[in-house]
Amino acid sequence: MKLNETLLNIMDNQDLGHEAEEMDDHMMSSLETPLRPDAFALSDAEKIVIIERHFREIMHTMGLDLTDDSLKGTPLRVAKMYVQEIFSGLHPENKPVIRRFENKYKYNQMLVERDITVYSSCEHHFVPIIGKAHVAYMPNEHVIGLSKLNRIVQYYARRPQVQERMTMQIANELKQALQTENVAVLIEADHLCVMSRGVNDVSSSTITAEYSGLFEQDQYRNEFLSHIRKK
Repeated sequence: MKLNETLLNIMDNQDLGHEAEEMDDHMMSSLETPLRPDAFALSDAEKIVIIERHFREIMHTMGLDLTDDSLKGTPLRVAKMYVQEIFSGLHPENKPVIRRFENKYKYNQMLVERDITVYSSCEHHFVPIIGKAHVAYMPNEHVIGLSKLNRIVQYYARRPQVQERMTMQIANELKQALQTENVAVLIEADHLCVMSRGVNDVSSSTITAEYSGLFEQDQYRNEFLSHIRKK
């Protein structure tokens, strides 16, 4: 009976796995990254200790020899990398502080920052999303430092992500920071969940865009696209 129950559980889990495989390509529950209410109840140091322990167990389960000089420090390295680096954008304390400056010179043309490095992680398989973000805005009364455009992109990239959500999150943050609706964001990225597993397609890439305000008009959208295509 126990064996039959185990086999049934395995079959059920396999069915769920196939079902999830069919659904996980473009699942996006909301604009906000899914977080529990108690997501920040633990300190970063406490999270590192817990992740190290669990990742050590994962490596042990896979049969790796954790006494080997090359592997014994890996669980801690992975835990620190998750918390302090590639998923640091989950914590609101790491959100960049954006200071607005008065647009004293009355600049009212398009400002474009292109080829901002995007290094994120697919939330379905926890493998890299690598690409470039291009952002633009038409200033009203305020401008922000150019480096803040990069920092906003990086903040939302450094978390488990869906590219569509990330594009919209960046656009919304720019609109709030700049106090204008005239914002455009376009992301071109390669997904290792497509390239290194599943269909193993190394030639395809994904493009997502969000246009608002004046960028909904062909004139401004086409100008933005012409700028980012120039090399």
